Amino acid sequence: MKKTRTYRDAGVDIDAGNEFVKRIKPLVQSTFRPGVHTEIGGFGAAFSLASEHYRSGDALLVTSTDGVGTKLKIAFMTGVHHTVGIDLVAMCVNDIVVMGAQPLFFLDYFATGKLSVDTAVKVVEGIVAGCKEAECSLVGGETAEMPDMYPAGEYDLAGFTVGVVDNERVIDGSTITVGDKIIGVGSSGLHSNGFSLVRKVLFQEGGFSVDDAIEELGGRPLGEELLTPTKIYVKPIQSVIRDVQVKGIAHITGGGLVDNLPRILPDRCQARVFVNSWEPQPIFAFLQNQAGIEQREMFRTFNCGVGLTLICRESETDTVLDRLTGMGEKAWILGEVASRGDDDPAIEFV
Repeated sequence: MKKTRTYRDAGVDIDAGNEFVKRIKPLVQSTFRPGVHTEIGGFGAAFSLASEHYRSGDALLVTSTDGVGTKLKIAFMTGVHHTVGIDLVAMCVNDIVVMGAQPLFFLDYFATGKLSVDTAVKVVEGIVAGCKEAECSLVGGETAEMPDMYPAGEYDLAGFTVGVVDNERVIDGSTITVGDKIIGVGSSGLHSNGFSLVRKVLFQEGGFSVDDAIEELGGRPLGEELLTPTKIYVKPIQSVIRDVQVKGIAHITGGGLVDNLPRILPDRCQARVFVNSWEPQPIFAFLQNQAGIEQREMFRTFNCGVGLTLICRESETDTVLDRLTGMGEKAWILGEVASRGDDDPAIEFV
């Protein structure tokens, strides 16, 4: 007589998945804002724009999707899983707030070889914290248990967010002109980019441990420093653009200042960045010294202490700086917009 097989025999535990949903349901519901028309556990989620202040008939939905990348490897090495969920939300919502959009809702994708409910709950706790900071609702997601796809104890994350903005208030950089000022807004550290190089330099070649207390980092354990969550900029940016005409905003992620700041510049405009206008966090100098990375490569791989850049008229600069610093953000004049000739680079560090 043949032995009866179950899905659990193949490594997929449906009961664990159901227990996970049961445990995160109150966490998820705590993020719901007006407009959510759904319950956790359904096949889809619904959100009503009628409850929002976008009734002109000319509102735009703005979307973004992203992941946390190999920063997850640091979470696996340390056993700390409650911060990467914040990173996941941040990487998505920061990409739509730069267009002037208010995030409305968020969905996540959690994939693993064998589901650890405790670990997955920790991750969702971070996602919930990120959603609350961004003032958006976690309306659903997907948990995939796929044996043989991931090493034991590891998982992958992806996120997706939708926001809304009035068409007439979209920030797209089209009005940027020579003489405008570039304002830098501080990052919280590495955020979620460059970790493949970080791991190669520090762990594969440098022989460091995540538990090492690093003198250059004030004695902070290396793993704790590397897992510092990505800053979420929704509240300060929404506060600024409510009263000030910001012409362009760039989220400084993969590609650093070198690739991201020029993305919002019109043709014939160049970003001139004042390299002595700010001091990056010690982690950047530590990495640069360990690996012998050239300065331009640093500016192209890491955010180097700049999480966002805002471009506005010179007359608006003080107002923007006052608003940002008043909300606890580190902000300063990072540079200016100059005329760009045929042979000039899109960005110049001076």
